[in-house]
Amino acid sequence: MKRMSQGMGALAVLALLSSTTGCTPADSAEKTPGGDGIATEIRIGYFPNLTHAPAIVGIDKGFFASHLGATTLSPTVFNAGPAAIESLFSGAVDMVFVGPNPTVNGFVKSQGAALRVVAGAASGGAGLVVRAGIEDVGELRGKTIATPQLGNTQDVALRSWLKAQGLNADTEGGGDVSIKPQENSLALQSFLSGTLDAAWVPEPWLSRMIQEGNGHLLVDEKDLWPDGKFVVTNLVVSTEFLQKYPASVAAVLAGELDAVEFISAEPEEAKKVVNDGIEKITGQSIKPAVLDGAWKNVTFTLDPLSASLAKGAANAAAIGFIDKFDLTGLYDLAPLNTLLKARGLKEVQIP
Repeated sequence: MKRMSQGMGALAVLALLSSTTGCTPADSAEKTPGGDGIATEIRIGYFPNLTHAPAIVGIDKGFFASHLGATTLSPTVFNAGPAAIESLFSGAVDMVFVGPNPTVNGFVKSQGAALRVVAGAASGGAGLVVRAGIEDVGELRGKTIATPQLGNTQDVALRSWLKAQGLNADTEGGGDVSIKPQENSLALQSFLSGTLDAAWVPEPWLSRMIQEGNGHLLVDEKDLWPDGKFVVTNLVVSTEFLQKYPASVAAVLAGELDAVEFISAEPEEAKKVVNDGIEKITGQSIKPAVLDGAWKNVTFTLDPLSASLAKGAANAAAIGFIDKFDLTGLYDLAPLNTLLKARGLKEVQIP
């Protein structure tokens, strides 16, 4: 794939948006950080998960920074989506890589005002890992299962699946199955110590529980989707930030596309970058065998796979996590499609 010059920065990215913003290249050349369309700082959130590899690679390899130019990039790490969305609401971050269910919850909670999905990031790489001795769904009754956080993407997926199996679980840890939301690193330790029976988690935690904790996969979430594809990570931006600083958002998208291209072209180096990035955050690296297994379970793509998000939203509503919802206006893919078109790549369509 043809890659944009690493040094073009936010000013030139703004020129790519001229068809949608009304700015000309001459206009954009006069822009400076703090001016119209370009932020002095962009605060971006992500998780230390394999499903956030485009964020980790984009930060650690300097892809975001190369397009942001003089704009300061300030990363923030989260464990799960609800906390990330709350930070977006409070103005603590401007953009965040986050799962679909917290995205929908934030959109509905703000009556469609607070955020927009501007790109995808990853598909797949999540499921239910159980300890040895649990072989079918009936044996989950009376057991304790972890998820990353109450209301996050994996939490909703688990609760929806349990309901379909005729098992109930309330938000207080009671019911046929006790769901115990906790940080993925703590869930791994609990699984290893034998105090946790199962967990619905994203990669690399799924593979770590299998290989390090002698667990096995009871449910691979991709098997629950007709084509095996489901969004697990999107890139979401504050609506206010997008309207005020479109060039900075476009610059981040250019950096993410560079990161995804790098992951595809240099998978072994990308694995190392991601592993090193996770180790810096969590204090633990991923064993090569675990990383290899986890890597195969995830597809990195800027396509937000909107149909799967809509189905996830319906699941969240069915279990009472969100009220009646209307997702009209959730996506703003014009900046992404402008970038894709400029690189000769297929544009993303919302069904």
